[in-house]
Amino acid sequence: MLPLLKKEFNSFFASPIAYLVIGVFLLVNGLFLWVFKDNFNILNAGFADLNSFFYLSPWLFLFLIPAITMKSFADEFNSGTIEILKTKPLTDWQIVLGKFFASLLLVVIALLPTLTYAYTVYQLGSPIGNLDLGSTIGSYLGLLFLAATYTAVGLFTSTLSKNQIVAFILSVFITFALFYGFDAVGSSLGNSGYTLQQFGFNEHFKSISRGVVDTRDVIYFISVTFFFLFITKQQLKNE
Repeated sequence: MLPLLKKEFNSFFASPIAYLVIGVFLLVNGLFLWVFKDNFNILNAGFADLNSFFYLSPWLFLFLIPAITMKSFADEFNSGTIEILKTKPLTDWQIVLGKFFASLLLVVIALLPTLTYAYTVYQLGSPIGNLDLGSTIGSYLGLLFLAATYTAVGLFTSTLSKNQIVAFILSVFITFALFYGFDAVGSSLGNSGYTLQQFGFNEHFKSISRGVVDTRDVIYFISVTFFFLFITKQQLKNE
């Protein structure tokens, strides 16, 4: 699995994908958080926190992660190299997990520079260090869980079509429905919609972002990620 992971990861940097994803993610966050004079600007907030960053990032991931994963299997099917890959001494699970961790590692690399945001806000606090570290760490952990689920969804949709654009659109649609759809419909139903909200990503992301890591939220994200990886593996097996 490791050779495949390395091959997939290197392929991102052999094309513009990695540079575009990392660049767009950092550029958009940087502009909204530090340059544009709007409600997201940290310097205009009057208090030291990274709520704007943790609000924007899931929405950026919703488009950037499908851009990473859209070629994972779609390109293999389109070029016919999936048959060559299957002849390698790799199980279907190893193929799926190799591509999954390669894509997820790229997202982690995109997140690493944003730790400077946390350090800057930490230094800007009055007094210095006036930053809720528990909430910040929890929010970063929530972003990693979100990235994992988005990646698993993206891998699955890339097995549904030989066309990368179709895979991208399907991935954006499904992740949007899971992140915002359940939350929006549940909110419109009032108290009776709380159970429906629990099926969506956003409610569990917000829960972890409070700084208290509830095992129910962890199990939810792991279960959803495993489910999409499993049906990806089944789809690969049927090809």
